[in-house]
Amino acid sequence: MNTPAGLDAVRLARAHYLDERHLFGCAETVFIVLKGAYGLDDPMDSSAAMALNGGIAYGGGACGAVTGAALAIGILAERRIEDHGMAKRAARELTARLMDEFRVAHGALDCRDLIGYDLRAPGAHDAFIAGGTWRDGCMRQIEFVVRKMAPLADEATWAAALLALDPPTR
Repeated sequence: MNTPAGLDAVRLARAHYLDERHLFGCAETVFIVLKGAYGLDDPMDSSAAMALNGGIAYGGGACGAVTGAALAIGILAERRIEDHGMAKRAARELTARLMDEFRVAHGALDCRDLIGYDLRAPGAHDAFIAGGTWRDGCMRQIEFVVRKMAPLADEATWAAALLALDPPTR
């Protein structure tokens, strides 16, 4: 969804991720951008997502853009849904839907499959950086996730997303 808020969030994600200081990895970037879009506390605190970059601690698992989004979605669900069990279910279902859409759009969900490197192998992270995969492929994946999830900041979009779950969550 290309809402103005979603487009602004994508621009912000690009600014943070591509910043020359390299402060934020994929998971951190998505986490802070979505926290800001959702109006959550301390949006620039990326600490909960630090170890998620590179498929959890460079382990090659689920893409950090998706796991960073899962953290933000969980916080948002807890804030918007009074019943903790329902909030958990909503966060899981919204994240599962994102995972499915991500896999279709990018051909894989796991970082190692997406980037073609085992970031824990000697020299692999340096090769990954030098090859530019992070700047192109990872940036496209971050943009995809932010574009999909930032619109949930809007109450009506949030409500529609919950109604679309099977069975609906309120």
